[in-house]
Amino acid sequence: MISGSGCRAMAIALALTIVAALPARAQSSSASSAAEPATDRSRLAFQPDPDGGSARGRQGPEGDRDRVRRQPDRDPADDDVPSFGQLFTGTLRGFQNLPTRSNLELLGLGGIAALATHPADAETSRALSGSRALHEPFEAGAVLGGTPFQLGAAFATYGFGRAFHSSRIARAGADLVQAQLIAEALTMGIKQASRRARPDGSGYSFPSGHTTVSFASATVLQRHFGWKIGIPAYLIATYVGTARIQSRRHYLSDVAFGAALGTVAGRTVTLNSRHGIGVSLAPVNGGGAVLIGIHR
Repeated sequence: MISGSGCRAMAIALALTIVAALPARAQSSSASSAAEPATDRSRLAFQPDPDGGSARGRQGPEGDRDRVRRQPDRDPADDDVPSFGQLFTGTLRGFQNLPTRSNLELLGLGGIAALATHPADAETSRALSGSRALHEPFEAGAVLGGTPFQLGAAFATYGFGRAFHSSRIARAGADLVQAQLIAEALTMGIKQASRRARPDGSGYSFPSGHTTVSFASATVLQRHFGWKIGIPAYLIATYVGTARIQSRRHYLSDVAFGAALGTVAGRTVTLNSRHGIGVSLAPVNGGGAVLIGIHR
């Protein structure tokens, strides 16, 4: 059963979707009517004089400019906003962009983290799930990291940006949608391959899908809007992962690899972003090192 906080979260996402669907275009007012000599009609657009009389206003270039019908300003950035259909074709291109060195290094680190935390899986699960005091505080994690909320919020963000002509928000929403679709596909594929049972004995556990999609969204938001939005987003994603352990739906290693997988999905659809974390492996004398670069 979904808690009250979960219901409120879903209601907010639904409200955003409805608002985003509202038409936002206002009709531009008409310009004053005028007539021009035949030599100027090829380069100027005028409204007809409703009385059929002669043109009014100043003569000369300044008068011509006053009588030109003004077109509403158009933001050139709107041309970069994907159409609804391009959300899905862009997702297919995103899969083609997955095999990069940085993505493979992130997945490698996620695999190492999963192996390192695997011995503590059972103990961590017992410690978090055995505390009744933690049940209610972490109950909302099932909703916040669920596909209906994550994908619904992504489409709502895209729709909001399109409806209110905010190309920045629309592009972020488009990347959120594509990151969600890629994260879901990768998670389901790995789940079917690993077939690891959940701590409660049901379904497939590795990796955590809730954690994957939450970290995918956090990565997209951070790379679009910087760390002021990224830090809270990553904290929410961490909360979701912890909630999945507390509810005995996943082990710690499931969450560790899911976090890396979601980060890869978010990075893949935001390759041209100015913000983000760069991770690379570098050999050093006697071993290796992980290099982390932060772009503000």
